[in-house]
Amino acid sequence: MKDPVFAEKARGGTVTHTPGGYKLAISAGDDKQYRLAQLDDYAQFARGAFPHRPALRLSLQARVSSEDLPGTWGFGLWNDPFGACLGFGGNPLRLPALPNAIWFFHASPQNHLSFCDNPGNGFLAQAFRAPARPLARLALAGLTFLFSRKVARNLLGRIVAEDGVRLDVDMTAWHDYQLEWGPEGSAFRVDGRLVLESRVAPHAPLGLVAWIDNQYAAFTPEGKLGFGLLKNAEPAWLEVRGVGVARMPAPTFR
Repeated sequence: MKDPVFAEKARGGTVTHTPGGYKLAISAGDDKQYRLAQLDDYAQFARGAFPHRPALRLSLQARVSSEDLPGTWGFGLWNDPFGACLGFGGNPLRLPALPNAIWFFHASPQNHLSFCDNPGNGFLAQAFRAPARPLARLALAGLTFLFSRKVARNLLGRIVAEDGVRLDVDMTAWHDYQLEWGPEGSAFRVDGRLVLESRVAPHAPLGLVAWIDNQYAAFTPEGKLGFGLLKNAEPAWLEVRGVGVARMPAPTFR
């Protein structure tokens, strides 16, 4: 089991060390300011040099301050698809991309983050796999978007493979979370219980992330597109502890 080396990021929030872990907190505020607290182990890398490849197991314990927090929070592995950096100031070049991710993810009702018939909000175990070189298909989806958002969303649903399930968990209590990422599939467990096994395996490489914010994004089945910030009347926090990443033999998935 390997303990990740995290970079800490806070904007309108704080990252504090706790016994065996971290507390990621954002302050109360309106819908005019973006608030984020985040840990990640990829900030200094270009996307192609992110540190994780299958097969591996990510394990941790987590809890949050409330079950109905506005915005999003979660933990897992992804390719930071919406993080854009032009490479100035010694930072790595990183352009937007389609999502490759395997994570436990909470999205408030204003969100809809699925291109298919999977749940788009709530507390989810979720995996995405996008083509490694999607430029031509992405350009086609972008061109289609100019004429019909609904058709463009359906096209993205054929480009991006995904799987997900909504979880019935008391998120304010400590639970053991585990995900397994293999070359041909993924599996999710809560307190040792299998909650999702999928043949969707994201493309490598990925980075490890845990975060909480007040942001929402939605691309609904009707083609409605929305994104923005949400008010949170009370401070909100996510606590994680015992974060570990272990290499493992490639698992077999049904």
